[in-house]
Amino acid sequence: MKNIITAFLFLIFYQTAVAQSYIPTIKNNTVLHYVCKLHGQTRTLSLRAQTAEDKLTFKLETRGVKSSIVMLGEAVKNGNALSFNQGEYAPELHLKPTETFFMISQSAYEDLLKNSSFLYNNTQYVLDENQDKNGVFIEGKLIDALHVIAQIDQTEMWIVKNPQFPLICKITKNPLGINFTLVGVVDQVN
Repeated sequence: MKNIITAFLFLIFYQTAVAQSYIPTIKNNTVLHYVCKLHGQTRTLSLRAQTAEDKLTFKLETRGVKSSIVMLGEAVKNGNALSFNQGEYAPELHLKPTETFFMISQSAYEDLLKNSSFLYNNTQYVLDENQDKNGVFIEGKLIDALHVIAQIDQTEMWIVKNPQFPLICKITKNPLGINFTLVGVVDQVN
């Protein structure tokens, strides 16, 4: 009887933990709020998504900098490089057909699921099969994400389990000195 009660309590706690998982999605006008550590400084950054069939634009705002970062549909599907542009060089920046911004491509995400790894910026990232320590929480809900580790340095990324928009919700130990964490997602109506 004691084992049955223990098993029942475990199932209740497990279901509560599973129910608290969260998978952010991107729609037109979704606003993503990040806290960024840039070369030792901390700043907030927001990205407003503008979706279109042939491109995805993030309207970036941070400390007086406003810029539109435009990803081609080809990059969203098959990109293999992450842009770390901070928006200060142009009011509208069109990324290369291979570059994504704050997300990996859909094909890289598929590789991650299929092979437990993917190649981005000529760096192999491997899925960390261990229990995720340092996950990302928004409003008390754990973001359902895959944790990967670079094989040539110590960069770690947490990628949202969303095959359409595999957002990077957290980067740590980036040798470029650019680390960020997703802290909020707001769906705006026009």
